[in-house]
Amino acid sequence: MVKACLVDVYDTILSSDFRSRLQALTALIGIDPATWATQWFKTGTERGEGKLTMAESFALTLQACGIAPSPALVETLVSTDAEHLRDDSHLYDDSAEFLGKLRSRGIGVALVSNCSPSTRQMLEYLGVIALTDAAILSYEVGALKPSPEIYLDALEALGVAPADAVMIDDQARFCAGAEAVGVRAIQIVREGRGGPDGPGGQPPESGFPVVRTLPDALHLL
Repeated sequence: MVKACLVDVYDTILSSDFRSRLQALTALIGIDPATWATQWFKTGTERGEGKLTMAESFALTLQACGIAPSPALVETLVSTDAEHLRDDSHLYDDSAEFLGKLRSRGIGVALVSNCSPSTRQMLEYLGVIALTDAAILSYEVGALKPSPEIYLDALEALGVAPADAVMIDDQARFCAGAEAVGVRAIQIVREGRGGPDGPGGQPPESGFPVVRTLPDALHLL
């Protein structure tokens, strides 16, 4: 019997328009978006593990692009990024109802996400935190999927054993990370979003059960 469900955030329960944020940020500093993105992603792991704050990440990226990271500019970029993350992120139509049905069945729910320090604020704004029992965010726990630690932290927060939990994620390698610690995994591939595991919008052949919507996953719990 499933007692807990670990649920990914990005491209699982919500969509977020990174391109819009990128364009807004680079317009402020007058730099080519591709150049900025290349440097920004270089600090992605450290940011996701909580080793760098958003301000520190912006300062390092500005320096790498040959721009002096004045405190005022860094502060503007941090606030602009958080604002666009909030406004350009949207729950899928089935997400709130799905999370509600899990909890109505007595199934504990933990969000498990690789993300930057601006994510919790966005999730609170969208009302998602209130729909779950725990939010295990990589930058807060210092571990990124598919590392075992982040899944184990989620299980501990919910007080369940791995065999009693299911992970729902859009990435096959993160599903594999969950199964490596004994958590059964279900992969969600939203319509039109093949992702790196399934180009062209087609479901990947990952070895995990693949669903197109969250309600479809209910039947597999």
